[in-house]
Amino acid sequence: MPIRIPNALPATKILTEENIFVMTETRAMTQDIRPLEILVLNLMPTKIDTETQLSRLLGNTPLQVELTLMHTKTHKSKHTAEEHLLPFYKIFDDVKDRNFDGMIITGAPVELLPFEEVEYWEELVEIMEWSKNHVHSTFHICWGAQAALYYHYGIEKYPLPQKKFGIFDHVVEGKRSMLFRGFDDVFPVPHSRHTEILRSEVEKNPNLTILSSSEEAGVFVVCAMEGRQIFVTGHAEYDADTLAKEYFRDKNAGKPIHLPHHYFPDDDDTKAPLVNWRSHAHLLYSNWLNYYVYQTTPYDITSIH
Repeated sequence: MPIRIPNALPATKILTEENIFVMTETRAMTQDIRPLEILVLNLMPTKIDTETQLSRLLGNTPLQVELTLMHTKTHKSKHTAEEHLLPFYKIFDDVKDRNFDGMIITGAPVELLPFEEVEYWEELVEIMEWSKNHVHSTFHICWGAQAALYYHYGIEKYPLPQKKFGIFDHVVEGKRSMLFRGFDDVFPVPHSRHTEILRSEVEKNPNLTILSSSEEAGVFVVCAMEGRQIFVTGHAEYDADTLAKEYFRDKNAGKPIHLPHHYFPDDDDTKAPLVNWRSHAHLLYSNWLNYYVYQTTPYDITSIH
């Protein structure tokens, strides 16, 4: 089944060319079924890249998904034109009276700042609190996961001595978790972050369960409220060249950056990276949509609380 997105969204053309089943608003209006209502709070500066990556994964399932994109009102994007934000993005005031089956809160390049010093922190706090009663299941990514773990459960983030940057192997700890149904014993995921959460602090909180981790990258997925809150520290959604773009951006700017681990063949940055995480990324998102959203969300979306 398709993902339902606005007719003119740039992702529509890209995904159609990739043979992803996309349904435009016009066609979806003729169908008499209720799609899953998924809200994406996109905190990334490269909003078109991120919305395309997430649309690609959400659109590759047997479920019809209606995507609503949101950005913060208290921060003006420097990398995405107003001409894109105005027609395609909502602000919190536009959606706060609605309910959603699922929500994704993305990462953001602000992780070295204390949470309270982030320009839009108070707005994000309001959204995270609202999500507890208006969203059936919320999927938090990277800094978004750290921010939510801090706000909801008091889990701190800590600076790393070196950026966690590359592709790392992970294992499933929650063997009975439906989020990892169909996963291999070891699976790769991209990471790109300067901070971490500590396993010891997560394990002390009886409301939190670690579902997956990496010997090199640490805690990967944490679950709370029986799957109504999921926290993911890596970037399964990344494209083949996302880490390369980050690496060459910093390298060309003269900033200290090391080669992404386990990414370029033979650690040669003149060679194109080989993608080995794509299938597990699709499985992670389809399992979330199926088992934690579709199978348990009420048909009457207004009854979500």
